[in-house]
Amino acid sequence: MDAVDQEYLDEIVKSQGVEHGANDVKVVEVVTTEDDLKQMTEELGQGDDDRNQEIILQFLKHILYLWGRDLNSRPVEEKRTMKGKLASATHSQTVTYMRTLFRDLKHKKCQSDILECLIEIVKHLLDKNYLRANDAYYEMAIGNAPWPVGVTMVGIHARTGREKIYAKNVAHVLNDEIQRKYIQGLKRLMTHCQRFFPTDPSRMVNYEAVK
Repeated sequence: MDAVDQEYLDEIVKSQGVEHGANDVKVVEVVTTEDDLKQMTEELGQGDDDRNQEIILQFLKHILYLWGRDLNSRPVEEKRTMKGKLASATHSQTVTYMRTLFRDLKHKKCQSDILECLIEIVKHLLDKNYLRANDAYYEMAIGNAPWPVGVTMVGIHARTGREKIYAKNVAHVLNDEIQRKYIQGLKRLMTHCQRFFPTDPSRMVNYEAVK
């Protein structure tokens, strides 16, 4: 984790008290039924960008709500441990990180290239194909900037001409600090989505623990 991110988490943890309920995270209930999820699956990516943004916003907020509700259901003793406080702080940090993206989606102002990536990611999440969602996520995060020559030399033999490796369109995560944060937040939501909606192991990713 980036040192600045870790410092931010540490500050949140320090600010949390030990009174009953003090370690609960703030949740905004998003009522999303199984039928709603089926309808989202059918409608997402059908050419209506306004509707696409509505679906993505509702789905990601739903995962954020499920995560927060899960944290708040923990025993008080668990919430008061350092591990418990860190888990709560990570959720609070993610809420902050996702705010800009959620605002853009709400006002139907999400950049077209970002929206294209989000549509693909969320379609795979709705389909519970977490492997493909993960691949789409890394295409979004890494972008189309050529990897440094050193990357091609790690663990593999250098090929003739030192071929450059390409991903997709733009290197979002490298170019914009705000985008870097909500892309990191998106990864956390993907992790929890897989936990809340498990499927066949062949379609799942062995995510590391959320940090």
